[in-house]
Amino acid sequence: MKRYNVGIVGATGLVGRKILEILVERDFPIQNLFLFASSRSHGKVITCGPYSVSVEGLNDDSFKDKHLDFVLFSAGKEASHHYAPLAAEAGAIVVDNSSCWRMDPDVPLVVAEVNPEDAFKHQGIIANPNCSTIQSVLPLKGILDKYGLDRVSYTTYQAVSGAGIKGIEDLKEQKQAHFPHHIHKNILPHIDAFDEDGYTFEEKKMIEETRKILHLPNLKVTATTVRVPIENTHAIAINASLSKPFELNELETVLEAYQGLQIIKPYPTSEMADGQDDVLIGRIRKDPTLPNSVHIWCVADNIRKGAATNTVQIAELFL
Repeated sequence: MKRYNVGIVGATGLVGRKILEILVERDFPIQNLFLFASSRSHGKVITCGPYSVSVEGLNDDSFKDKHLDFVLFSAGKEASHHYAPLAAEAGAIVVDNSSCWRMDPDVPLVVAEVNPEDAFKHQGIIANPNCSTIQSVLPLKGILDKYGLDRVSYTTYQAVSGAGIKGIEDLKEQKQAHFPHHIHKNILPHIDAFDEDGYTFEEKKMIEETRKILHLPNLKVTATTVRVPIENTHAIAINASLSKPFELNELETVLEAYQGLQIIKPYPTSEMADGQDDVLIGRIRKDPTLPNSVHIWCVADNIRKGAATNTVQIAELFL
């Protein structure tokens, strides 16, 4: 089997470390591994499985002469904006976790089980969607393929790990350093900044990304995103209106067969999803107030499937 030179940018962060773990778990065929982070972490040694690698401080020359095949980014929007094109110009396929490239019309936005064919349209950079979008579009694509899709409404319950290490510290240490209010014993209907229309940018990400991934630019989508005081895994209440009538048992059969989905009855919990790569769904029931509509409870590990695992799965498409 061919082996590849792989780089991770943001290797010391929560998602960067998880990307490395998953590369090892999935036995990704690595020839040489390079880890990059800010200059503060230069020289730090990270060990995972058979790898023990010294972190390099990221700079404009980081990707030169390394013959990198893949560079997996999890270093934030500004870093991705500057460095992802440099990695692509050096010949690597870039998979980026930030929001920087997601809505760029020339950059594919990919969930491995949903639209893998889009990855091959890349011009050097492939975007990894928002964590909540990733888990939501798996059941929605199953519905779309069988019944069509007219409308989606999301209400999310998002863990503090979605905000990175600072979010976890706010919860564990019962402090208010990152979130706009204390998150301990609290629920905040506020993720990211507010736009002029009252929606947050997190909500707009879910709306716009869902349309792009499913190739439905006119799909009616709305969202309310909520931060809740748990460490890991996001839960989403999805209400979807189908284009055709459906029988509930047939719909469940369709969803159960979809790759990456598991139906848990009566419902999955956050603890069940923690550490899993599959998206867990339950409480599937008809909505009698709207024609051809269904409620679905959807839970997934936002650091794994919502970020690191999907990143690695996108790279695996090219093996």
